[in-house]
Amino acid sequence: MANGVQNDPAADEPKQTIVFEKVSIGFEGYPVLEEISFTLEHGETKILLGVSGSGKTLILKLALGLIKPDSGRIYVLGREITQMKEEDLFGLRRMIGMVFQESALFDSLTVEENVAYRLYEEHIAYEEIHRRVIEALRFVELEDTVGLYPPELSGGMRRRVAIARAIITEPHVLLYDSPTGGLDPVTSTTIIELLVKQRDVYKTSALLVTHRLQDAVLMATHYFNRQANRMAHIPDGQRGDTHTRFILLRDCRIIFQGTAAELSNSPDPYIRDYLS
Repeated sequence: MANGVQNDPAADEPKQTIVFEKVSIGFEGYPVLEEISFTLEHGETKILLGVSGSGKTLILKLALGLIKPDSGRIYVLGREITQMKEEDLFGLRRMIGMVFQESALFDSLTVEENVAYRLYEEHIAYEEIHRRVIEALRFVELEDTVGLYPPELSGGMRRRVAIARAIITEPHVLLYDSPTGGLDPVTSTTIIELLVKQRDVYKTSALLVTHRLQDAVLMATHYFNRQANRMAHIPDGQRGDTHTRFILLRDCRIIFQGTAAELSNSPDPYIRDYLS
């Protein structure tokens, strides 16, 4: 399977996939992020929480090198990107998969052409591109849509195609910007199940921005059962690490980093109110 598979991840990828060291940035004299520090380990998912405007999506843009911080350092796959040239960043971004909230598909291209878009730049033979497209679409259970156009798909299907496009290049890290935004609860659960599958089966590191606390809870309390080929809840009383951690932003800073249990048991009044 091509989607995120690495024969020996430890040999190919540093254990620390993304590192932020005291990163600060502001616009028009107003701070947006101040002294942001965290580490995304290999195979880990970190979920960015916070009210609108707290800088969650900005962290993804910084990790992609689309925006430079005012101070601090950012490392992606072992390389410092804060001073990296654009041509070098382009090569690094090929190892990163991005899923946007609005899918960002090209309506004039077929599903196959959308999913294969980044592969065309690599001058790969059509037969190989087609094989990898079908493989990626099979992962999101949409291989029968290969010849359709995005306007012919539902919102949830378009989001799944966007995931297929993100994973087809076998990324070392995935960035999700509100992947369930605007979707109904049932479709949102389908999307989260795909994210859990990518995390547990292919051990892909990920940063996930979400406005839906229930999505974060699902990822933290569920694992992908390969035998049943579906997401399953970790039974009560059983210990299991889903390699999912939380970051909560408030007033330009990180006020919490930790597990779901640590978040739910926090005595901090703001966190208690946020969770309620």
